[in-house]
Amino acid sequence: MNWSSNIIEIGKCLQALSVSSGDTSYIPADEAFGKWTDLAIHIRSQKNTVFLIGNGASASMASHVAADLAKNAHLHTEVFTDMSLITAIANDVSYDEVFAEPLLRRLKKGDMLVAISSSGQSRNILQAVATAKNLGGIVITLSAMKTENPLRREGALNLYVPAQTYGIAETCHAAILHYWIDKIILQKQTTQERADL
Repeated sequence: MNWSSNIIEIGKCLQALSVSSGDTSYIPADEAFGKWTDLAIHIRSQKNTVFLIGNGASASMASHVAADLAKNAHLHTEVFTDMSLITAIANDVSYDEVFAEPLLRRLKKGDMLVAISSSGQSRNILQAVATAKNLGGIVITLSAMKTENPLRREGALNLYVPAQTYGIAETCHAAILHYWIDKIILQKQTTQERADL
């Protein structure tokens, strides 16, 4: 694959973004981004928290997005990147619980969990999603690869791209998350401009 075909493949995957509400109802991408943005703005107004989780590169993405949301969109965010916490839970409980265990004590009703998984099959992500839903959290999922991956049917909004490699899946997820952040910031600026009139 050369550079031009790589760019074309990324574009095709982003164009093919599919968003479902729950496990059956598909909604247009612009409508989904509008709902996701409104949820984030409501969370900010209620002083709730946006939690972000992922493994490997998706963990780095979760941390990056959490920083951007906090700095630029003024949301309270949290990620689980403390190695002492992660290794303690992995060693003493199970790696499947590294996100679910702290969520049990930190997530409150009305908080949001953004779960990022290229495969949509990571057990620790799926366990965290189940925990967040049980606690009354709003779950948003980002996945790729297999169309029937289990994560894709677990969120209030499920964003799926048909990327078949980790590199393209992660690139698409980064683009999706940055677009969402930009929409929150733009809406905040528009609201401020109206208030200044």
